[in-house]
Amino acid sequence: MLTDKTAPRLSVIIPAHNEAGMIDACLQALFASEPVPGGAEVIVVANGCHDTTVAEAEACRPQARDWTLSVLDMPQGGKPGALSAGEAVARGAVLAYLDADVLVSPPLLRQIAEALDRTGPGYASGQVVIPTPRNAFSRLYAGFYRRVPFFHHGVPGCGLFAMTRAGRSRWGDWPGIISDDTFARLHFAPRERHAVPAPYSWPIVEGFGALIRVRRRQDAGVAEISRLYPALLANDDARPRGPAWVLRAALRVPLGFLAYIAVAIAVRLRQGGDDWARGR
Repeated sequence: MLTDKTAPRLSVIIPAHNEAGMIDACLQALFASEPVPGGAEVIVVANGCHDTTVAEAEACRPQARDWTLSVLDMPQGGKPGALSAGEAVARGAVLAYLDADVLVSPPLLRQIAEALDRTGPGYASGQVVIPTPRNAFSRLYAGFYRRVPFFHHGVPGCGLFAMTRAGRSRWGDWPGIISDDTFARLHFAPRERHAVPAPYSWPIVEGFGALIRVRRRQDAGVAEISRLYPALLANDDARPRGPAWVLRAALRVPLGFLAYIAVAIAVRLRQGGDDWARGR
């Protein structure tokens, strides 16, 4: 959709499938953001929900302040369709894509909008913070996971990423793949990806079984990108590989390393199946 003179600068699209209990906190964090120059809107795309996601999102209207809130209630599920539906009504020159369990910090969206104040292709995100899980095993896992090079090189964009309209024009419809965030990120060269200093909270799942399911999903998503879009891999970030970083991290958090390895081994032993958990 083409922008107009009355359109907000930033459109935030939140695909939401059965996000009751989380969508409220996500929206409240958005509404507590520092003002975005040119204004901002948020579009919650509830897709195939069988809970109170829509009602909880609608209940946040009184707190929207200077934001415009739209809630789309789609009977069918599926994240690609939800992303496309949100884009169809988005009016901003900058498009941001936010997972419903992510909490932004107050300056983040303003910084992203400023970083993408350009006419050409551009991509941006903030600094990923993995909060401390409630589950004891997940806490150990997170202690090591935070040290994975992916989070410290380039602009990961997991759970939250944004782009200019010129950047979004690089592909058509969202494909039906697992790792839509990786697909989007790799459509931009490293020089086109901009990291802003403000953080956001990106949680991991709770419990050993859930971590196994999510790790399987992550591995399958990476393999799918490599198989279907190999040319995109040229845009990946250079980051440490091999045993050196693993050894350093393992020495710092040995129990976390053992938890991480336990999940990796369980994933290899339980290949196949479709019991995948939500995005983490």
